Amino acid sequence: MSFELFIGRRYLRTKQKQAFISLITLLSIAGVMVGVMALIVVIAVMAGFESDLKSRILGVESHVVATRPEAPFTDYEDVLTAVKDFEGVVSADPYVYSQVMLRSSAGVSGAVLRGIDPASADRVIRNIDGAALHQLSAPEGSNGKEASGPGIILGRELANGLGVLEGDRVYLITSRGMISPIGHMPAMKRFQVAGYFESGMYEYDGSLAFVRLQDAQQALRMGDAVTGIEIRVEDVYAARRIADRISEAVGSSYEVRDWMEMNRNFFSALKLEKTVMFIILTLIVLVAAFNIAGSLIMMVMEKTRDIAILKTMGAADRSIRRIFMFKGAAVGGIGTLLGAGLGCLLCFLLKRYRFIQLPSDVYYITTLPVQLELWDVMLIAAAALGISFLATLYPAYQASRLNPVEALRYG
Repeated sequence: MSFELFIGRRYLRTKQKQAFISLITLLSIAGVMVGVMALIVVIAVMAGFESDLKSRILGVESHVVATRPEAPFTDYEDVLTAVKDFEGVVSADPYVYSQVMLRSSAGVSGAVLRGIDPASADRVIRNIDGAALHQLSAPEGSNGKEASGPGIILGRELANGLGVLEGDRVYLITSRGMISPIGHMPAMKRFQVAGYFESGMYEYDGSLAFVRLQDAQQALRMGDAVTGIEIRVEDVYAARRIADRISEAVGSSYEVRDWMEMNRNFFSALKLEKTVMFIILTLIVLVAAFNIAGSLIMMVMEKTRDIAILKTMGAADRSIRRIFMFKGAAVGGIGTLLGAGLGCLLCFLLKRYRFIQLPSDVYYITTLPVQLELWDVMLIAAAALGISFLATLYPAYQASRLNPVEALRYG
């Protein structure tokens, strides 16, 4: 063991002559500990929210979407054949997407219509009940009720807004109607509510309506054309790479986007919020670092004679710096270690026992989601140690510049 480390350990363990210095050292450890613990818990909760939102979004939207914006998408069968051969692609299905109006006996509401293939919809949309999909593809009137048109699946909040129950009639109104002597007439088609869709996100539950692909094409007067192709891949984080390969294969007349690009603004906002929270909570560690610097400065003033004796015995300036840098870094390290341990323990308790409840009428979840990532813990610990180390530089530098003659004369 080097003598710098030996003396630094003695200074760290020995009770100071001034009790106030020892108190500031303990407060410095506590400050770093609280800052690291708060950072770990908050970042873990935000990562949990982000992961939960991603799973809910990907339960409704596909991983990759291929569209043809400048011309009717009628050759989708050829594109489907080409896309399904790509490595990493799980499924590919055509879909129709359009904004419509829905009218019931109780009200009118705008909606987003999605035409899907009921036989393969569960590979893309994870929140639709299988019984509702079966009714959606069943012939009219086969469920034993009076035939009221083809089936439609409504988002739970959309159905509540329209005041309809399963089996009720709704009328789908589109702008793609016909021209009459009195002007443009909107198209109207009657549907029967086959079931409900519930993702837990109001943005989807309050606007989405699903019908068979053929019924959507007929209602929107699209013929054999579709809006695009929904593609699901094995690894959602490889979606961008697969989308680029598909775009190269199908040509520039098609637009291929992945789920991160389609929700870029949303996830950018989440990332910015997480970064801002990291910066704000790091200020707690920064305040603790000022305490570390203050305690070291007072310790240098108290140990003036010790420093002078070490220098007269031949200790170099860098050795004096190392002694005090070690003590400050040890204070930061102890606080970081305690904070990381308590933060991980609190995250485990939050995830295991879920003792913090959220109001279900305000949030789409009832408990705090927690997802602790090793990379986040390492980044927080590295930031705390780095800040603590920087706080030791000035006091250690001042200690190394001490004149031993002056210190022994006036110390």
